[in-house]
Formats: sequence, structure tokens, C-alpha cells
Amino acid sequence: MLPLQGIVVIAVEQAVAAPFCSSRLADAGAHVIKIERPEGDFARGYDAAAKGQSSYFVWLNRGKDSVVIDLATKEGRQSLEELIASADVLLQNLKPGSMDKLGFALERLRKDYPSLVTCTISGYGDDGPYAHRKAYDLLIQAESGLCSITGGPEGASRVGMSIVDVATGATAHAAILEALIGRGRTGKGADIRISMFDVMADWCTVPLLNAEDGKPPQRMGLAHPSVAPYGVFRSKDGKDVLISIQSEREWKTLCAKVLGQPDLPGDPRLANNVERVKNRSLTDKTVADSFARLTRDELLTKLADADIAFAEVNTMEDLSRHPHLRRIEVDTPNGKVSYPAPAAIVVGEQRTYGAVPGIGDHHELPKRLSKAQPVRKSS
Repeated sequence: MLPLQGIVVIAVEQAVAAPFCSSRLADAGAHVIKIERPEGDFARGYDAAAKGQSSYFVWLNRGKDSVVIDLATKEGRQSLEELIASADVLLQNLKPGSMDKLGFALERLRKDYPSLVTCTISGYGDDGPYAHRKAYDLLIQAESGLCSITGGPEGASRVGMSIVDVATGATAHAAILEALIGRGRTGKGADIRISMFDVMADWCTVPLLNAEDGKPPQRMGLAHPSVAPYGVFRSKDGKDVLISIQSEREWKTLCAKVLGQPDLPGDPRLANNVERVKNRSLTDKTVADSFARLTRDELLTKLADADIAFAEVNTMEDLSRHPHLRRIEVDTPNGKVSYPAPAAIVVGEQRTYGAVPGIGDHHELPKRLSKAQPVRKSS
């Protein structure tokens, strides 16, 4: 039996953040009913990389029922009300204020359904000058300052995947699970509000505190602002290898076993991390010159034998062939699609993953859902 079996989730969702959350709930056995507009979640049209279907949609909507409801109609709103009445969780990330205008104000829902866990995802939260702004991943990357610390000296950059959406979805997932545990003890639901901006501000705590201390982080590409050597160096045959030296012991080992210069730590300009960072150009040139004399295979062998932390700077093509890449296979309307497996492994449990639905595949609305019954607090 999966841990969330019997939990019913109504997901009035679109794009990435909320679907990321609800897909993980579905993986754990929850019955997730995805409410789509007649034209479908707009993420269905993001690309056609997964057998002619959106890679985003195929990744984030496995194991869900798709129910088309036109919330602009009285009948549609009544249908949603009936679903909510039998649900354990209501998750939504529509434009701020949309659910209120449709008659689904959270205050009313909490009163009518006290055991319901509601989770609302927005761009900037309920209050403040930006509360009613639309918000998408890259917009929040920029607004939160994340772009300013990403990229190289030549300019700011976006993180190369939807990090804000994924971080927000993961935060929502954790908060919903906490609320369900709490409901099991008290019988009471919860009203969870998560803003994408808050999530990214939280994740940017370290660079923010450094900036407020007068040391704003500098964009350094694949280098570390406070550790050296920690960055990318090129082998004789043109392969990029990233190394990380975290202690003086590791620095001495690198010098002796990889660079072939055991006396190097005696140079006062390279004697400790503070000096190596201060003299970064010398540090990096010293390592780069040694690496350039070795082929990729020779270099990786030496680094591995010396137990130095390293990684190759891989492409997506390299990831596709990576020996550690675990995959799952899911059914979609256009056939099976294989992609990376969820990270969590539960020992002794073999997970299976539900199919990706077509628009409105589950057009027959359930009249009454079998939802999990919260444990009431004993008197």
C-alpha cells in the first residue's frame, strides 16, 4: 500500500510549480484529479519533445486524472464544488484572485470544509505592491536577484532549468505532507500559502547575507567565490574537468599526486585557502598548466586515485548516457516515454508510475470520492 493511498487531491493547476507538487503526491498513491480548461493546461503546448507532446507536461502529470471543467459556467463551478467537498487537499496556482472571483474564497472553503488542506501558490503572496502580478519562473529568477549571481563576469544569466517552479513545487509538497500529518492528529485541515518569491529569497539567504555584509557575490561562472582551487580546468585533449579542494590536506594531496609539485604548498602565496583566493590568478594558472599536460583519461585516473573531488562538465547528451542515470517509463497518449526517475528511493519498495492523461480523459466526474478520513482528536 502506498503511503498516500486514499488521499484525494483536487489540483486546479497549470504550468510547472503546482503540477510538480501534485505529481509527487500522485507518485505516493494519492488520487490526483487535475482540473483543466476546455483547451487544456497551457503547458501542454510548451514544446513537442516527448513523442510530439510537451516534455513539461509528460514529466509533471503522470498518474493524474484529467477532468475538463469550464469554471466560467455555473455548472462547472458546481462540479468543482462537489469535487472539493469530497477531497482531502485542494492545490491551486491560478492568477491571484481568480479562485475568489469564481466563488472559491479560501475563508469560505475553510469554514465549509474544516478538514480540507488547501495550498495556494502565487508569485508574491497575498499582500504587498506586487501581490496581483502574474509571475513565472524566469521573472522570479530576475526579481529575486538569482540571475545577478548566476552566469559569468560578462553578464547575468538564468539558471538553465525551471528552478523557481521546481523549488516552489517541492516546498508545496513538503508543506502539504506536514499538514496531512497534522490533520491526522487533530482532524483539522490547513490553509497553506506559498509564494515563488519567498521560496527563492529563502534559497538565496547565503548570497544575501554576504551582500548585506558588504561582500556582494561576484558572477564567476564555474568557479567558487570563496574557495580555490574550485573550478574548471582543461585537459590536454580539450576536456573540461571541475575540481573542488575543500581542505589544506586535499590541497597538499592534489599538489603531490596530481600536479606533481609536492613543494607547492610551501609557497606563501598558495599556503592556505585565504591566500589562494587572494592570488586566484596564480592558483588557477598553476593548476591549469599541470592539467594541460595530461589527457582526460590520465587526469581522471590521477584524481580518482588521489581521492580528489571532481566532475566532468557534461552536456545533456552526456547525461543521457550517464552510468548513474536512473529512468522510469510512463505511458502517454502517444506511447511510452522514458525519463529520469524521481530521486527518492524507498528500500524494499518498487514504485510504479501512472499514465499521462490526454485532455479530459476522465470526463465522467465521480459523484462521490472515497477520501481518507482524518483521525479526530480524542476528547
